[in-house]
Order: sequence, then C-alpha cells, then structure tokens
Amino acid sequence: MAFVNYLLKRFGFMLVTLFLVTLITFGLTKILPGNVALLILGPNATEASIAQLEAQLGLDQPLYVQYVDWVAGLLSGDMGMSLRYNVPVFDLIALRLPRSLLLAVTATIISVTLSIPLGIIAAVRKNTPADLTASMLAFIGLSLPIFLWGLVFIYVFALTLGGFPTRGYVSPMVDPIASIHHLILPASAMGVALTAYIMRMTRSSMIDELSEDYVEFARSKGLSERAVVLRHALKNAAIPVITVVAFQFSYAFGGVVVLEEVFSWPGIGRLTLTAIENRDIPLLQGSIIVIALIYMLSNFLADTFYAYVDPRIRYGGSE
Repeated sequence: MAFVNYLLKRFGFMLVTLFLVTLITFGLTKILPGNVALLILGPNATEASIAQLEAQLGLDQPLYVQYVDWVAGLLSGDMGMSLRYNVPVFDLIALRLPRSLLLAVTATIISVTLSIPLGIIAAVRKNTPADLTASMLAFIGLSLPIFLWGLVFIYVFALTLGGFPTRGYVSPMVDPIASIHHLILPASAMGVALTAYIMRMTRSSMIDELSEDYVEFARSKGLSERAVVLRHALKNAAIPVITVVAFQFSYAFGGVVVLEEVFSWPGIGRLTLTAIENRDIPLLQGSIIVIALIYMLSNFLADTFYAYVDPRIRYGGSE
C-alpha cells in the first residue's frame, strides 16, 4: 500500500510539473517576435487577410482561451500544423522521435557499459593509480560539453582515422548495417560524455558499501573478493546508480538537441532547432512538450524502480 501511495504522489507531482511546462512553453512562445498569421500568408498579406486568418486560428481570442484550446488539442493528439512543413506537428514528431530515442538509448547503454566497471575498479583500488586515472578521465568527461565531444569524435574517428560517416541517418528497417555504421559515432560521443557522471556515482556508492559491516562479515565467511564486490556490495550500490542512469538518459535525450545538429541526425532535437530558426511556433511547442514528457517519464520510472528495490524510499514518501 505504501508503494502505491508513493507512486500516486510521484505521478501527481509529474502531472503538476507537466502542467507548469505547458504553461511556460505557451507563455514563452507567445512572446517570441513574429506574427503567426503573417508568417503563413507571407509579407504581402493585407491587414484584412491577416485579421481573417487570426480569427480562423483563434489568435484573436484572450490568451487563456488560446491556452485552453491548445491543451485540449494536445490531449486529443492535435498539436496543430507546422508552419514550415505544412503537415501536422504530430506526424513530424512521430517520425523523428524514434530516431532520437535510438540515439539516446544507445548512448546510455554505451555509458553504462563503460562507467560501471570503471567505477567498481576505482572503488576497489581506492587511492591507487587506477583510481586516480579513472577520476582524471571523469573530470575530463565532466569538463567537456556533449557537442564538443561530438566534434572531437568527428575529428579523430572520421577525419583522421576514417571509416565512419560524419553526417546523416539510415533507418534500421532499410539497411541495418548502414544504420549501425551511422549510429556508432554520435552514440559513442554522447555515451563517453555521460560516462563520467555514472562512473563517479558508482565509485562513491561502492566505497560506501565496501565499508559496511555486512561486507566485512561476508569476507569473514571466506567469500572471494570478487563475490563480495559483485554479489553483495554492487547489489546495494546499484540503487543510487540506477537513478543516475535514468537522469543521464534524460540528459542524453535533452543533449540530442545540440548533438543531432553536429551530426546532421534527423531527430526531434534537430527538428526543435529548425522550429526555432523558422519561428514555427506549433512545431516548437510540440517538440518542447514531447522532450519534457520523455524527461519526466524516465525520471518517474527511475523513482518507481528506486522505491521498489529500497522500501525506505516508499515508506519515507508515504509519511
């Protein structure tokens, strides 16, 4: 029961956050320069035709009425028409979203594969050259933004060593091999950028767990150090690490906005930049809402798993 109450509270918090996101998104896009009706009709439009189109689009209504109509459209799957592409925003996002998810998920898998072993080694060999080397690599990873990692990977693995394309996307349904070939460079660049955060959390959590009494008890029973570390300490240390992984996935999904532009990856991030450049308000609103929703859902799933594996969280959340 405590677990259900905890989930209901977290879900309610997510709904409130989503409401605030819609409010802020709507408000910010309304203060952007440019008239939507004028953008649609062109610079030679008359005042009468602009006024007529504004009435058709509901732009002559009070802001609160426009906001309610917009939210009602979102709830029904109607995000409006893109001013640049002249197609439904929902269709554009439905096409681009899987590509961004593919990039973010692959990058997260790469970062987890690299960071958790590094974090374990750094914790087990605390204050040794291995620990110092891993910490230095983490510091470098934290210092460089994602887009700079993208440029580094392009220069080293595409321009210098060759063998990898620097731009574009191929659907896995069309050519799986070519798709992986185009995916490796941007996903690896993002994965390396995310590795530092997860590695530091893994190291910190493992050091805390290795100092607990139950670890010393396991050692006193004659268990090998490998079994103590991987079977006992890592199991408990993984709880905060999982939360960081979820946050890093959210960060990765947000980071695609810039990285997709670097690699010309046609995902929702690049679509958002296109909407900004062309003042495509409906497309910009829809893209922001979807990115925010993915971010919140990943955090909600992390909270759910965290509460499931650690009863202290749910009981604390139900008080």
